[in-house]
Amino acid sequence: MSFLLGALNPIAISFGPFEVRWYGLIIASAVILAVYLSVREGKKRGLKEDYFYDYLLWALPFALIGARLYYVVFEWPYYAAHPSEIYRIWDGGIAIYGCLIAAVIVLLVYTRRHQLSSWLFLDVISPSVLLAQGIGRWGNFMNQEAHGRKTSLEFLQNLHLPHSIVEQMNINGVYYQPTFLYESLWNVLGFIVLLALRHRPKLFKQGEVFFAYVIWYSFGRFFIEGMRTDSLMLGPLRVSQWLSILLFVGSWLWLFHRRYWQPYAPYYLQGHEEE
Repeated sequence: MSFLLGALNPIAISFGPFEVRWYGLIIASAVILAVYLSVREGKKRGLKEDYFYDYLLWALPFALIGARLYYVVFEWPYYAAHPSEIYRIWDGGIAIYGCLIAAVIVLLVYTRRHQLSSWLFLDVISPSVLLAQGIGRWGNFMNQEAHGRKTSLEFLQNLHLPHSIVEQMNINGVYYQPTFLYESLWNVLGFIVLLALRHRPKLFKQGEVFFAYVIWYSFGRFFIEGMRTDSLMLGPLRVSQWLSILLFVGSWLWLFHRRYWQPYAPYYLQGHEEE
């Protein structure tokens, strides 16, 4: 991808052939912040700090693999013809949904092994993950990717965006919708909402903070994904839109199920009690 004069350099540090990109630094910073916030909240809920660090060591590699596999599966005709490129993750092609699905699977295995409540663990980390997703979208901004359809300079200026954002949306002389920004703001707002509600007495039962996260994220992602031009397609909708519908509806159904058919499920604020 070529960058016009005025666009930000996606490379943060360069030492000869060695390059460190802003994308990686932003993602790493988002993960560190999410872990820090999760550890703080986990201690209040009776979860040891080491649980989060141990889980992270397992989750990170599998999340990366999941993000790549998700992309490869839905682009299989290409990769079937170019199998040597399947592992070339540095050339692009990862999906956040694949990352999240793999991370949740690892979490279920990890919490079962350590006799922890999967619901409580998910509740603790969900708001922080949503914040990390919001921060991570700025890595897409630096790479001039995950943008929407063509638009005009006047439209972007009417959004009262900083000049740097407007110019970063100028790709090869064409302005594009800053969908990265829309999703980032949506995720950060969701983080604030979940934090404002999570500690209210007898509001959330264990597992319901996680479902609230899924509902919030999938709802916004459905509409924002529809604005993008680089998404994987499946019939009339994009793959992430179909998955967003499934997660949105499924989360509501599961919420009702737990609320009415498991009335004695513990509340979130009860936390974890050592046996």
